[in-house]
This record gives sequence, structure tokens and C-alpha cells, in this order.
Amino acid sequence: MAMKLKHGVDFVGITTTFYCHDGRGNFLLHKRQEASRDERGAWDTGGGKLEHGMTLRENVLKEIEEEYGVKGKIDAELPRYEIFREHEGKKTHWIAFPFIVRIDPKKVKNLEPHKIAEFGWFKFGKFPKPLHTGCAIGLKQNKKYFKRFVARSG
Repeated sequence: MAMKLKHGVDFVGITTTFYCHDGRGNFLLHKRQEASRDERGAWDTGGGKLEHGMTLRENVLKEIEEEYGVKGKIDAELPRYEIFREHEGKKTHWIAFPFIVRIDPKKVKNLEPHKIAEFGWFKFGKFPKPLHTGCAIGLKQNKKYFKRFVARSG
């Protein structure tokens, strides 16, 4: 029987992550459910492994539709970052390609209730805890890029 290799554990995983906003300074986060790959109970902005044959932009928009049931408009592509951590006794390594994407908050649906326990809209910097490790790293590294989206609030 062939062994199934795991992204981020047996080889470097590549993910497209997204920071969905409403154009008014609010960002959508979700709480990870039991069927999530890791860090269950942590709050996250969302993402998904890069599918073979898809561009980074195609992949991130596909992931938003799969998770939130809404189409998005990419406002910014942020610098990539790496996530090194230990999860369930194994070292993991991911490279994340993040995007800031505008979505219509009225159209958001939970299309993955087995992975997403709940949603919340939050002002930048006022996010719930605990944050998923990858989300926290990405927010810290790319904080300066959010300024123009945060300034829209009010």
C-alpha cells in the first residue's frame, strides 16, 4: 500500500491565504472546527493549498468561493512568508502567498461547517484569540500593507 504524503510535513506545502475585508475596515475571520487540518479552535483568515495547474490568484479566489460561497476581488497581493512550527509532534513547513480580497459581507455563507465553527467581522488589530499560527505570522509580517484598507473604516 502506498503511503500518502502530507503537504507541509513530507514536503514543503504551498498555500494561498486570504484576508477578506468589506471595504469599511472590517476583516472576516473564522474559528476552526474539529475537521480542520490543524489548530482546531483557533481563529483564522482562511486559505488553502495550491492546486496543481492553478495560478496563485486563481487558487485564492477558488478557496474563498469554496469556504465562504462568495466571489472576491483581489485588492492586493502581499509578500510571501514562511511558517515553521511543530504540530502533533511533527515539524511542518509552509510557504504562504497572501492576498487582501474584498467580498460582500451579505453574501458570505459557511460552505464548510465541518471545518468552520463560526464567523466574525473584526477591526484590524482587534482580532479574537487564539489566532492560527500562520495567520498571526502573516498579519505581523505584512501589517504595513493593511493601512490603506484599515483607513477606509469610519
